[in-house]
Amino acid sequence: MNEEEIIIRQAAADDALFIANVVAMAIADEEALHAYCGKDYISVLAEVASLESSQYSYRNALIAEVGGRLAGAVVGYDGATLHALRSNTLAVVEKRTGRMPSVVDETGEGEFYLDSLAVLPEFRGFGIGRRLLDAFCGKVFAEGHECVGLLVDYGNPKAEKLYSSLGFERVDTKPFFGHSMWHLQKRR
Repeated sequence: MNEEEIIIRQAAADDALFIANVVAMAIADEEALHAYCGKDYISVLAEVASLESSQYSYRNALIAEVGGRLAGAVVGYDGATLHALRSNTLAVVEKRTGRMPSVVDETGEGEFYLDSLAVLPEFRGFGIGRRLLDAFCGKVFAEGHECVGLLVDYGNPKAEKLYSSLGFERVDTKPFFGHSMWHLQKRR
């Protein structure tokens, strides 16, 4: 596979199931996914991704394709909109599970938050994650935002190394899904 075969595009509503799978891969903690979305978390996340305004909305996602096959995605949003987006996300979760999970704020005003990034296993090692990150940051900065932020698990040094190679730096730690994570930012 060469770099020209990788296409990055804006997600569409019919990408919702793929986005749900990417979000689940990025969270990578089945216990947390069950606690947040219930046992049928993929279908709950797909419903959330199909909305025009939610944390995991297709409108907040970029998709990577290789040879017409879905290979990976990145999802992110303006931190100033977190509470509005989360209320729509949690409305679906509550409707589907009968409970309202409690979640700490992972971002806020002044930061465009990269919520989820994942590449399918068979497409890893070809630079797709890097291309998604470059496209995401390019889009965010072109829209006039000054800062991109994300959380990375302490136990994922490979991901942190990728983010650092693209200009992200540690700014602090944040609790998320019951454990501490590095909070990284990249400024324009």
